[in-house]
Amino acid sequence: MTVSSEPSKSSALRLAVLILAAGEGSRLGGYPKALLIKDGSSLLRRFIHSMQDLSPTETVIVTGFYADEVESEIQSIQKNFQDIQNLITWVRNPKPEAGQSSSVRLGLESLKSDYDVLLIALCDQPHVGASEIESLLEQFKQRSAEQEIVLPTVNGQRGNPVLFSKEVIQKILGIPRLVCRAYMDQHPEQIRIFATDNAAYVLDVDTQVDIQILGLDPL
Repeated sequence: MTVSSEPSKSSALRLAVLILAAGEGSRLGGYPKALLIKDGSSLLRRFIHSMQDLSPTETVIVTGFYADEVESEIQSIQKNFQDIQNLITWVRNPKPEAGQSSSVRLGLESLKSDYDVLLIALCDQPHVGASEIESLLEQFKQRSAEQEIVLPTVNGQRGNPVLFSKEVIQKILGIPRLVCRAYMDQHPEQIRIFATDNAAYVLDVDTQVDIQILGLDPL
């Protein structure tokens, strides 16, 4: 009897995490969103901490604008997670002005672990934590045969993070310069829509008003 190497939908999924933290934050007046403070910790630190119970195979952070400041925070986070510090790495986008798609592609190309699903997350969603990720993973386990992507939506608005199977990521990497959003637009049949009223998936930081509403502070 041949045993499939593919994980059962009911089994534990090996999760890799890609965090996008390369943006300029121009609408904030020029500030690294990843370093905004919520309840005494940076948004980046809070998110990585919330992921630890899910035991990611690796967490890759893409830096760009404010790379020195963000990478210094990553090094501090690594020191706080000595047992898994080698699983938290970063890659610097040399041309972050090329936009988020360039950071996504660079992050995908930097993945090294053996994973089943990849979570692509923004660095500025203060209310996204382990429970939100667990909900996405549960949706992935319930997917139909052709579905390989889980996209949260709130009142019809596309949200983040988004979950991708390794198979899809390998297909994307096989086509030069292709990124996840373009692939999703080309293959809507592979998307499992997770319609939810959990606003955490659509709350992020774009303006000074958002900082006030979400109760954030500069570093």
